[in-house]
Amino acid sequence: MAFIDELQFHAKAGDGGTGVVRWRHEKGKEFAGAAGGNGGPGGDVYVRAVRDINILARHKSVKQFKATDGVDGANWSMQGKAGEDKYVDLPIGSIVTNLSSGRVVELIEDGQVSKILHGGRGGLGNEHFKASTNVKPEQSTGGMPGEEADFKVDLNLIADAGLIGLPNAGKSSLLNALTSAHAKVGSYAFTTLDPNLGVLRGGYILADIPGLIEGASEGKGLGHKFLRHVKRTKVLLHLVSLETMSNELIAATPPDGVEKVKTKTPKSSSKTKAATKAKAKPATVLVSPIVETYLTVRRELEKYGEGLPDKKEVIILTKTDMVDEKTLKAARKALKKYGDDILEVTVLDDVSIKKLGEELSKRLA
Repeated sequence: MAFIDELQFHAKAGDGGTGVVRWRHEKGKEFAGAAGGNGGPGGDVYVRAVRDINILARHKSVKQFKATDGVDGANWSMQGKAGEDKYVDLPIGSIVTNLSSGRVVELIEDGQVSKILHGGRGGLGNEHFKASTNVKPEQSTGGMPGEEADFKVDLNLIADAGLIGLPNAGKSSLLNALTSAHAKVGSYAFTTLDPNLGVLRGGYILADIPGLIEGASEGKGLGHKFLRHVKRTKVLLHLVSLETMSNELIAATPPDGVEKVKTKTPKSSSKTKAATKAKAKPATVLVSPIVETYLTVRRELEKYGEGLPDKKEVIILTKTDMVDEKTLKAARKALKKYGDDILEVTVLDDVSIKKLGEELSKRLA
């Protein structure tokens, strides 16, 4: 099922039932008095937050959500039954906009319910009009129509932490290892085409979004569309793969052992400001690629804005099984100037996964 984070739908509340003209029939008195009941009110329409990010895809084929109409009044002054309310289940993080009135509802908590359309009022039966000057009223009124409107839903996923990084950084594999998620994984870029959610021990929700590439903030790749899904997270888990470092080590090493760090970074963030001051310095080819890998994603966060560059960040070095301790130490040292909170993990080691999970739970508490 394809992931959908935008949806438009039409909704209509129920019409009110009709009030009726009825008479009480008593022995010896055919018309003993007005006894027409009022019509029942039409059902209302609500939106309700649920923990299901795929529910929008299931709603895609639904043309209209409609509450039922109220039932007409009856004899013996009986009011008609009220129409049944309609509940439209939407993922937590949905922003629901009434395209007619502009009213906006945000669903931010599981089970949150909000009324978006009012059902029509039931009509009045003839008993309502009975008075000393009108003992045999013959008038009644019809029910009022229920409200209806077109709505737009924009989904901004809500998670405690968002996993970000370049394609194939190991985000989906790590999500699967830390949680009970079943995200698709593969040894090629853009394995993740849709956001995935998983629950870390302690109930903390992790969100894995498609990998970012340079230019993602301008629409390149797959990550741009999903950057908004980490706007509401408490922490960004920035995954940096050590795989390229091991490849570089095997492929070639510059003869002078010096690799320049590129510094095309925006001005606004303190983290990327530090990058602009970085100049050519003695470093192995193992360090420079890791810095560039990190800065590529940081630049896209800067360009996207929306508060993402200023969120708390934890750098996680992944695929540590592919390098030796010396290389790992060099990577940590190179990234230290950009972030003090650096963790490491390999999904091939249960002890490593357990340790990382414990560390993340502490930071999310």
